[in-house]
Amino acid sequence: MNPEKDREPHPVVVAVFGAAGHTGRFVVSELLRRGIMPIAIARSSAALAEANLSSSRILRRQATVDDEESLDKAFAGAHAVINCAGPFLETADPVAAAAIRAGIHYLDLSAEQPSTLAVLDKYDDAARKGGIAVVPAMGFYGGFADLLATAALGDWDHADTIDIMIGLDSWHPTRGTRITGEKNIARRQVITEGRLVPVTLPAAERLWEFADPLGSQAMVELPFSEIVLIARHVRAAELHTYLNRIALGDVRNPATPAPKAADATGRSAQRFIVDVVAQREGMSRRIRAQGRDIYAFSAPLICEGAARLLEGRFGSAGAQPPGAIFDAQEILSALTPEHLTLEMTAA
Repeated sequence: MNPEKDREPHPVVVAVFGAAGHTGRFVVSELLRRGIMPIAIARSSAALAEANLSSSRILRRQATVDDEESLDKAFAGAHAVINCAGPFLETADPVAAAAIRAGIHYLDLSAEQPSTLAVLDKYDDAARKGGIAVVPAMGFYGGFADLLATAALGDWDHADTIDIMIGLDSWHPTRGTRITGEKNIARRQVITEGRLVPVTLPAAERLWEFADPLGSQAMVELPFSEIVLIARHVRAAELHTYLNRIALGDVRNPATPAPKAADATGRSAQRFIVDVVAQREGMSRRIRAQGRDIYAFSAPLICEGAARLLEGRFGSAGAQPPGAIFDAQEILSALTPEHLTLEMTAA
């Protein structure tokens, strides 16, 4: 027996499903930076080897969504799981179910409305009974806009309109993004006249004036999972998301290459700006967020959420949107200035 060793605190451990993927590797690195031990989980040892996850502080395990036993073994000893493996229509349900069985928190990066809705609906009761949190869509597309909208609203309990404007100077999609796009064929939804309804086709278009370096941009209505997240806890008569045509053209072009690292961290040079404008009874509140590399940015965002769950800094247990379970202003401020710049105005 070694009394000194026995008194050493047990490490906080977070399982990362899909750790060998592009965003999964960023998540593993961010956990290590925060002093959290990752369990890097992939479908095979070859996939883990190719991902070059070299730190001795990383546990490596194999699991697939069609094998419950492999998931249960992979999550053993973890305090939370972050699901980075899309399409989430295929992975969110089995991975969230395994998290519920293990009694640990669950977060994912889904931009897909159907999977986000399904997780919120299916796992709320079980998560509440288990005293854990299930937080879907905690990534750039989804939870980020939910947090921004929640912060912009502040003490407002409702809004007449909420417009989310997403501007990218380019969008070099990962292989996972392309696969998800091919399989995510469900009609997207927005809030119109206070109801969740299919988006009008052809998609609405408008011009938007972003800050530099984007400036004036042609925008197309393209809702992601933020719509179903915000609708879950905010009353709004109209809620719409727009993406600039430059980004849409890139992602729809099969010749657009995957992201290319532009620094030692692996981040690309891509820049993003997200403007969220909420209006009510003639008043307006606006928040603007700027950062770099939507995939790399999702890592500190979701890891900040995971850290708050592990520290008990969240609302009640259950399946909830990020904006409902976390203090939106606090979590966004925690990402500044290293990962994000924020500007808020009211009129």
